Amino acid sequence: MGSMEGILITVRTSKQGAAMEKGKFSEEYRREIASLTLNPDDFARLQLGEEKRALLKSGAGEVEVICRAAEGPQGIFFLPLGAVANELLDEETHGTGVPDFKGIPVRIAAIAQDKEENYDDHS
Repeated sequence: MGSMEGILITVRTSKQGAAMEKGKFSEEYRREIASLTLNPDDFARLQLGEEKRALLKSGAGEVEVICRAAEGPQGIFFLPLGAVANELLDEETHGTGVPDFKGIPVRIAAIAQDKEENYDDHS
């Protein structure tokens, strides 16, 4: 399984907004905020497939994400704002009180696909 470095951009998605209506603990919302979008060529490089899990690491933390393909630049990854993305944000605010939500250096690595993810388990 492969790994690579890239840049993380946090975003808002229409699916995220619609899922929020069901609640932030709903499976639909939790799945959407854990969904990383990347270039199809990056999938090949990582030896990933659609809806496969990967480990995404920044200088501040690491999270498991669900990978989805979409057209866009190679090496640029998009993750909806929320609890998952927050684990990757640095505490530094550069005096503004707001952390960097865009341009975060990250490393992504494919992980074994041997377990089912349950997004309703919020214990």
